[in-house]
Amino acid sequence: MTDTISSGFVATRLRGIKTAFVRATSVAALCGVLAACTSMGLDSANRAPPKLSSKVAASMSAEGMKPESPVLVRIFKQESELEVWKVDKTGNYALFKSYPMCRWSGKLGPKTKSGDRQAPEGFYHVSAGMLNPNSQYYVSFNLGYPNRLESALGYTGEALMVHGACSSSGCYAMTDEQVGEIYAIVDRALKGGQKQFQVQAYPFRMTARNLAAYKNDPNFSFWKTLKEGYDSFELTRQQPKVSVCGRRYVFNSEFAGGEPTDPLASCPPVAAQPNPALVAKLDAEQQKLSLALNDAPASAATAYVDGGMHPSFRAILKNNGAKSMAAKVSGTKYPISRPEAALADPFAGAR
Repeated sequence: MTDTISSGFVATRLRGIKTAFVRATSVAALCGVLAACTSMGLDSANRAPPKLSSKVAASMSAEGMKPESPVLVRIFKQESELEVWKVDKTGNYALFKSYPMCRWSGKLGPKTKSGDRQAPEGFYHVSAGMLNPNSQYYVSFNLGYPNRLESALGYTGEALMVHGACSSSGCYAMTDEQVGEIYAIVDRALKGGQKQFQVQAYPFRMTARNLAAYKNDPNFSFWKTLKEGYDSFELTRQQPKVSVCGRRYVFNSEFAGGEPTDPLASCPPVAAQPNPALVAKLDAEQQKLSLALNDAPASAATAYVDGGMHPSFRAILKNNGAKSMAAKVSGTKYPISRPEAALADPFAGAR
């Protein structure tokens, strides 16, 4: 009897060990498949998300903003900056705060395939379910890449984030302190009634002069479309309505029969155009671009190593080294991604 019980006990233990091993192997395999910016929280314990601090709330109040008012985020690669905008007492969006970005990877241009290390460019909409308080990079929110247009064009990739830790493989990386504050701001707006917030990700500030400097870039046509959305927001301080048809983004248009359903098909007839005053201002911006294109010299190719880093963080990296900087900007154990590339600023001449 004792031998039978012992044998059964050993068999049960072996089955348990085997099951645990299979589970661990499956998780490890999943981690190996997922990109470095997945932020899936596989190794993170459940924790309460960061809350909006009294200091940030007071800063909002001083600007005529409420914590629950709608939020909008803009990202600029070349400048390595992330902006948080809030609706103020005028009913328009106003800049609340600009954050220097610690790290982004790839080069200027949209993300098109898995493994290209490209951080996305385009228009994205983030809902509450896309926020992750248990990210392996402290906290994060998913941009929603690929969006409808990118999916239709066959672009691949997943789990592209704004997250903490100064490490990027297609994501936008902030310090833990920064992303915690940003997370709390957007979370409060979503809990206040905003169903989703818009993220506008750009290669650079889309002025006529900046865009003209890249007139020979293969992405120029795409960037020219992005500029239409950028200009709409700059001129109105209202979130642009984003549609997709004709293989591109279309802004602030109402279509006969409702929203286009096929991003690759030609756009249906427009039932209502933006207001005439806005159209006139947008036309004036197009004229500025035409003049800038005539004056701009032939654009030279930028020599990329890998992505960028805000000059303020580059100074820290240069003076303190990668290991020390990693400890300063994040409580996680992730090292600075490709520090030698971060020190090689491809945009030094553009600033």
